[in-house]
Amino acid sequence: MRARSGSAGLAIALALALAGCGSSSTSTSSALPLAPTALGKPTSVTLILDFIPNAVHAGIYTAIAAGYYKAENIDLRVIEPTSTADTLRLIDAGKAQFGLADGSDVADQIALGRDVEAVAALVQRPLGGVIARASEHLRSAAALQGKTVGITGVPSDSATLDTAVEHAGGDPAKVHVVTIGFDGVQDLEAGKIAAFTGFWPDDGVQLQLSGYPIEVFKLNESGGPAYPGLVAFTTEPMIRSDPRLVRAFLAATVQGYEETLRDPQRSLSDLLRLNPTLGRRLTQASLEQYLPLFAANGAVPFGTLQPAKIAALVSWMLRYRLIEKPISPARYGTNAMLPKGR
Repeated sequence: MRARSGSAGLAIALALALAGCGSSSTSTSSALPLAPTALGKPTSVTLILDFIPNAVHAGIYTAIAAGYYKAENIDLRVIEPTSTADTLRLIDAGKAQFGLADGSDVADQIALGRDVEAVAALVQRPLGGVIARASEHLRSAAALQGKTVGITGVPSDSATLDTAVEHAGGDPAKVHVVTIGFDGVQDLEAGKIAAFTGFWPDDGVQLQLSGYPIEVFKLNESGGPAYPGLVAFTTEPMIRSDPRLVRAFLAATVQGYEETLRDPQRSLSDLLRLNPTLGRRLTQASLEQYLPLFAANGAVPFGTLQPAKIAALVSWMLRYRLIEKPISPARYGTNAMLPKGR
C-alpha cells in the first residue's frame, strides 16, 4: 500500500548509493558468540525497508543493536526504498537479498509473475484503514457517503475505502473521492477532506498526538481480511540456492522482534539511537500501537504466515480486481525458513 514516486532505474541507483553511504549497518553492534545457525563466513546482506525507519521496524534495529545479525555472521545493511513496488523489483533483480512490504504488495508482485516469496509475517494484521475527523460524528463508514475522502492513488486504497463503506451498508459510488498523494494528515487537519485512507498506527497516532480527534475504520474490522500487514520476503531462487542465509537472517530478525515484545522500552531506545532523526514521543506512541500487531494469536510463533489469512487476502484482492488470478498460500510464502523449536 505504501508508494512514492520514482522509476525502477532511479530506485536501483538510489539503493546502491545508499548502500555505500546512507544506510544502517551492524558495524556498531555488540559482539556475541556465533549462533548455531550462523553462516560459515561473514556475509554482506542488504535489507530494503518498506518505508523510512519507524516504529514498525523496532525489531530490526534491536537485532542490529544487540548483535544478533553479527552472531549469524551477517553484516546487515539497511536501506530505504523509493517505493514499495521498486523494493520488490530490486529484490527480484538481485540488488538486495531481503525486503519488507505490505502483504498485499507481495501478492500483487507474485500475480505479476515475479519470483518473490514471503518468508515471515512481521505484523499479523493490516495497517490500513479509513481515518476520519471525529467532528464528522460518523457512526459507521456508510456515513462517508456525500463526504470528501482522500486517497493516495494506490489501487489498494480504493479497495480499502470501498470495503469499509460496503461493509457498513453504504454505496462507495456516493463517496466523493479525491487523490491527495500522501498529504492525508495535513489535508484532514486543514479541513480539506472529511477522511482519508492511511496507516492508523502512524498517521492516526500523529493526528492524535497533535490534539486532533479522529475516528478510525480499520480494514480488518470493516469487512476486510486480517492479512499480514508487513512481511519479510526474498526470492524463490534465493530460498532454493541459499536456504542457510535465509534461515540465518530470519533467526536474527525473529530474535529482535521477540526482544521488542519482551522489552519495548529497550527496543525503542535502540531504534531512536540508530535513527536519531525520529521523534521519541511519536515513535513511542506508534510502537505501543504496533506491539499487539507483532504477536500472532494463541500459540502461533512470531513470524508465522497463516494460510487462512493469506487465502482471505487473495480472495479480497480478486474481488476488488487488485489481482487477476488466484495465488495459493503455498506460492505466497513459506514458514520453512523460520527458526525451529520456539
